[in-house]
Amino acid sequence: MNTAKTAVHFTDNYLLNPTNPISVNLIGAGGTGSKVLTALMEINESLIALGHAGLQVRLWDDDVITSANLGRQRFAESETGLYKSVALINRCNRWAGTNWKAKTVKFEKDNFGRLPEKARAIITITCVDNVQARFGVAEILNEISYRKHYQDEPKYWLDFGNSQDTGQVILSTIGEIKQPNSEKYETVASLPFVTDEFGELLKQSEQEDNTPSCSLAEALEHQDLFINSSLTQMGCSLLWNLFRRGMTEYKGFFHNLKDFRTHPIKVA
Repeated sequence: MNTAKTAVHFTDNYLLNPTNPISVNLIGAGGTGSKVLTALMEINESLIALGHAGLQVRLWDDDVITSANLGRQRFAESETGLYKSVALINRCNRWAGTNWKAKTVKFEKDNFGRLPEKARAIITITCVDNVQARFGVAEILNEISYRKHYQDEPKYWLDFGNSQDTGQVILSTIGEIKQPNSEKYETVASLPFVTDEFGELLKQSEQEDNTPSCSLAEALEHQDLFINSSLTQMGCSLLWNLFRRGMTEYKGFFHNLKDFRTHPIKVA
């Protein structure tokens, strides 16, 4: 009797044996992004300990720290008024001896349609708070993928998104990733963009009120205290498995913190 093969995506070879640190563009330094950056520090230290070249991260965010960001996001009162990206990257570099970079502008095209400087990265991670920004990132990644370049060829996009107590993490490939021949598995070379597969769902879930919160108490009315943390740990575990296992059966998950349910999404 024929048994259906398990569908898996094998990690791009360069991520497993790179000659230089893997470039990462982390977009958004708020409730989720500030925590994802900490997880990337842990991944970087662990990869280096295993003989890997590690990560080279650029953190993009043009927002400054306000009192409403304290508590739910990883900022101290003494950092109020600083750019989020600068405060976090300076802290990382002092702690880990890295040379990661902060970008104090939005990851978007300028008024003339030009791509942002340093838009190319092997891995792009989005932790943005609106759907329009996701579609903007998708447009930039599509444009970059058609411009062949010898360095920092884009491979993966990992998107984090959440509402008050639910959220999702979706892994996409930027183009097709060459897969090995396998008798055991059904290999999946291409994982669709979150904006292609779940575009309508994202638009429907867009909250009407996206105005900034003026206090932590008000912010907690919009997002539960631990939704960002729980998404971060599970989403970055998916990224870690790409490096550690070299393959994944899953391209993401839907997460509901209110009733502690998580639904995995298989690659096929």
